[in-house]
Amino acid sequence: MEADRRIWALLRGSTMARLLILGAGIAGHTAALHARRKLGENHEVVVVSPNSRWNWIPSNIWVGVGVMTPEQVTFPLGPVYEKTGVIFRQARAVSLHPEGGEGVSRPYVMVESTEPGKAGLRERVEYDYLINATGPRLHFEATEGLGPEKNSLSVCTAGHAAQAAVGLDEAVARMQRGERQTLLIGTGHGTCTCQGAAFEYLFNVEFELRRRGVRDKARLVWISNEHELGDFGMGGMFIRRGGYITHSRVFTESLYTERGVEWITQAAVKKVDRGEIHYETLEGRQESIRSDFTMLLPPFSGVGLKAFDREGAEITESLFAPSNFMYVDGDYTKKPYEEWSPSDWPETYRSPRYDNIYAVGIAFAPPHPISRPMFSPSGTPIYPTPPRTGMPSGVMAREVAFNIVDKMEGREGKTRTASMAKMGAACIASAGASLMRGTAVSMTVYPIIPDFQKYPDTGRDIHYTSGEIGLAGHWIKHLLHFAFMYKAKARPLWTAIPE
Repeated sequence: MEADRRIWALLRGSTMARLLILGAGIAGHTAALHARRKLGENHEVVVVSPNSRWNWIPSNIWVGVGVMTPEQVTFPLGPVYEKTGVIFRQARAVSLHPEGGEGVSRPYVMVESTEPGKAGLRERVEYDYLINATGPRLHFEATEGLGPEKNSLSVCTAGHAAQAAVGLDEAVARMQRGERQTLLIGTGHGTCTCQGAAFEYLFNVEFELRRRGVRDKARLVWISNEHELGDFGMGGMFIRRGGYITHSRVFTESLYTERGVEWITQAAVKKVDRGEIHYETLEGRQESIRSDFTMLLPPFSGVGLKAFDREGAEITESLFAPSNFMYVDGDYTKKPYEEWSPSDWPETYRSPRYDNIYAVGIAFAPPHPISRPMFSPSGTPIYPTPPRTGMPSGVMAREVAFNIVDKMEGREGKTRTASMAKMGAACIASAGASLMRGTAVSMTVYPIIPDFQKYPDTGRDIHYTSGEIGLAGHWIKHLLHFAFMYKAKARPLWTAIPE
């Protein structure tokens, strides 16, 4: 197919350009599909991803309680890319060479195959434009004993979630024999993000315990690095609900109290032993809690790409933050919390050093947290890092893809922007999966990054920031699962489904 495209470009007398996308998650896959449908046949879209299957990650929480299987939340990427004309390499990116190298004039990425039978083989993939959508590295080793290969469970991947479902079944079996169990769910490090996924899993577990008739045998405990319930890495929010305005803390505490869930906040998990979790509080106390079933999400980091200039000298620190996420067009100046501004956040997601490199989704480095940074007396950071998954990832990937398409096609147009400080988001968090008895928390927020200059009382537009819980939310969440799986398979009219 690559050779055919090059021959076709020569016959048309046009110059072929290549867009290389690293990663095929929500951001990378969205960018690839939009770019391919917009680009002429004389251009290439190449996707490099270590995974051969696409995963609708929001539904992993249902796999984790046995409501769905891994096969229901994943599908093979190869057939979709073959159908749409995207070139696919099952490989992981190893290093970036944005200036080319010895004997190579074009910029390229060195990749290492993860395809069965070819694992470990390296090749150079050249590009004209690059989108880094590698997503996160699940940094389990940041906390001693954390992770499915050690002493806790996870729902970060479909495989992890299936393992968690087995663990939950075993805990339920013990409760059915009359044993009391403590189930601990939350975040496994002082700088975790994705509190929302852990929140969803917590309440789906609580619902399953009630459905299976063992809720009275379970002590359910939430542990988090949030300053207070309802922070979600966004500094909390004021929401419009039932005709009045309340803070998300009140809304969230009411739900935890109603469902009989205990909570520990302002906590950094330091060590996970089998059956016991040790954590440090914001006040500096060293505490521990016994647990029979433990699901803790890890902190995220970048995947650890190295970068080299034309002479082979390493330039990683000029492209990537210490977290291994890529610098883009944000303001990374070190300044006090009180001086942070919505204008600090990136709009185009283009590298300040190379104007043909972009980073979207979790792969870009946020300029600072959204929640206020807090540290224990010993200096341990205990606060959430910014969420940038789901809807925001899809939107920024689409806009970046369109901007690159314009450049590849030689069109001069207005640069599209997708700042999280000017973007709204909708989120539906499952709180129990059942056609007639399920519930979900439906939230909207605008903008994602609070702007206290524009909205001095609440930081956000209260008319577009709301929260409700009910059965209708579950129905919508379930419909969205099928809608986004359909969209990701690039089936007819897939573009009608918004990011």
